[in-house]
Amino acid sequence: MKQHNHSAAAFSLVELVAVVAMLGVLATIIIRRVDGHHDTGKTAACHVYQGDIGIQVELWRHNTGTLPASNLATIGTDINYFPGGLPTCPVDGSSYTIDTVTGLVVGHNH
Repeated sequence: MKQHNHSAAAFSLVELVAVVAMLGVLATIIIRRVDGHHDTGKTAACHVYQGDIGIQVELWRHNTGTLPASNLATIGTDINYFPGGLPTCPVDGSSYTIDTVTGLVVGHNH
């Protein structure tokens, strides 16, 4: 009678646990990096909105000779200036306002 030595190629439980642990560490690192960039993106979008609002306020001043209301109610409802509606801050959801003397967007120092 012949004995056959079959050695099956398989992973041990220890090897599988080690691989799962490494994947968990990698996932944690990746999630933290992506989450940090998400906040940076919101801050950048806030600055872009501030710039867009500033340009539209200057156009309003050029066309009407006056600045819009400080809460931007007059310009925010005019589709010629904000066809998609007046944006809100993506960081905290607050509304933008302007200084009625300078016409600059106030607050939002993210």
